[in-house]
Amino acid sequence: MGVFKSKATLGQRLAALETAAELAQGMLSPAEEEALRHVIDSAAQRRALSADHTVVGFFGATGSGKTSLFNAVVGEDLGKTAARRPTTSSPLAAVWHPEGAEELLDWLEVEDRRNRSGDFARDAGPLILLDLPDFDSVEPIHREIASRLAGQVDVLVWVTDPEKYADTIIHDHFIRPHAAHSSVTLAVLNKSDKLRPEDLRPVSQSLEQLLVEDGLQKVKVIATSAKTGAGVADIRGAIAKVASAHSAQTARLEADIAAVTAPLLGSEKLKKVTDSEKKALDDALAQAAGTEYISGVTAAAYRKRLGLKTGWLLTSWMLRLRPDPLRRLGLQEKSDEVGVHRSSLPPIDASRRAVANRGVREYATSVASGLPERWANQISDRTEDIIEALPEQLDRTAARTELPAQPSKVWGLFTFVQWLALLAALAGIGWYLAVAFFPGLIDPLVDGPLIPHIEGWPLPTLLIAGGLLLGILLGLFTAVFGAAIGAGIKSRTRRALRREVQELSAEQVTAPLLDVRSRYLDFHKQLAIATAS
Repeated sequence: MGVFKSKATLGQRLAALETAAELAQGMLSPAEEEALRHVIDSAAQRRALSADHTVVGFFGATGSGKTSLFNAVVGEDLGKTAARRPTTSSPLAAVWHPEGAEELLDWLEVEDRRNRSGDFARDAGPLILLDLPDFDSVEPIHREIASRLAGQVDVLVWVTDPEKYADTIIHDHFIRPHAAHSSVTLAVLNKSDKLRPEDLRPVSQSLEQLLVEDGLQKVKVIATSAKTGAGVADIRGAIAKVASAHSAQTARLEADIAAVTAPLLGSEKLKKVTDSEKKALDDALAQAAGTEYISGVTAAAYRKRLGLKTGWLLTSWMLRLRPDPLRRLGLQEKSDEVGVHRSSLPPIDASRRAVANRGVREYATSVASGLPERWANQISDRTEDIIEALPEQLDRTAARTELPAQPSKVWGLFTFVQWLALLAALAGIGWYLAVAFFPGLIDPLVDGPLIPHIEGWPLPTLLIAGGLLLGILLGLFTAVFGAAIGAGIKSRTRRALRREVQELSAEQVTAPLLDVRSRYLDFHKQLAIATAS
């Protein structure tokens, strides 16, 4: 059995939109940020007011007969009942069931209010109809009022006439910006009595096509005539149907959300940043950090120190005349926990800097692939900051790495044997010298000849030859064995340095860049929740 996810409530969608706005701070244009905040604030304000009343606004151009149609729908010329109402310079409200509508009308900034008795229609419930100033008026204040209320009412009724229905001002500046609100939009072709019967249908279809081009879907044009009363019952029925559903407010707010989020969702799917791209970055930084060079120096230092410890004592002392490769570079075997140690490595030259920069920028390009421009620009800005700090950080990477250049204490056994071999050789030499110059001192100490023989070989000679030969062989053995171990030391050092480089790239490169990408993904996820239908 399939599992169906329940549709997000309006409250959940608005909460997701609020979260998206917080995630996108600094990533959107001022206009986009303002639009998001306006929808969030306006929705909160509208939901805090009467949920029972459906607010329907009549919008139209000068001469469209909007006010006459409004009066015909209301059933009375409300302008005549006013002490003074100069044309439609200010909004006028016809209110059915006015209880609880005061704060809503205050929020709409509608002062001229006319309460109506009874019901607008069966099951229509509390209803407010607004007659609004002409949106193409030469008076800026009139256009401002119409524009503001177009963003506040629950249902929009666009009223036009056969002469102006194709006017670009109507479509470009008013209808098209509210294209996402087709579910709460009614389109009216007023003054239909001025058309010949055979022209009514083609003109209505032409208006419908223009509305489709504006982005409105499934909006049927209602032909009316305030003069003859034609179509007035149809427009009243359409309003009653919307009002009786008691969903116009929610539909309007959902349409607001859809309109403000549509430009932000983006159409390009993000490509996953692969492990191979991270590895390419690490390879570039390892090369720029001088991993091969430091590994070679560490291996050389190991061989030198092993030679000092296990080489033939008569020649190994000469190794002390050569400077220690690691200490010459200011590197140390123990890792630098404080992180302030600076090595004496040569500064990163232009070629290694170029390698590091190229690696970081190529990785940043992968991270930014598919992101909207402002998010991609944020990654670009962070990339340049990262590149600026890289040389010093790569130098500290070497200083932080524990370098295995010190031979283990096990090699001390070879040192001990080398000293025994040398002492044996010196004992043989001393024996001959004593026999030659002080035979009287040796004679009492031996029972037999002063120079004993073993298998025909003088014992002192055997001591000398054995000691020297053993020392030389041990030295040669440890030199050859040390070279093989040195290759392993070089490999271990390379791995240790690469681990440090990987940690550096993860902390200083991938984390800040992926943070921007992650914020965008969270932002996109919240937008998806906000627009879920």
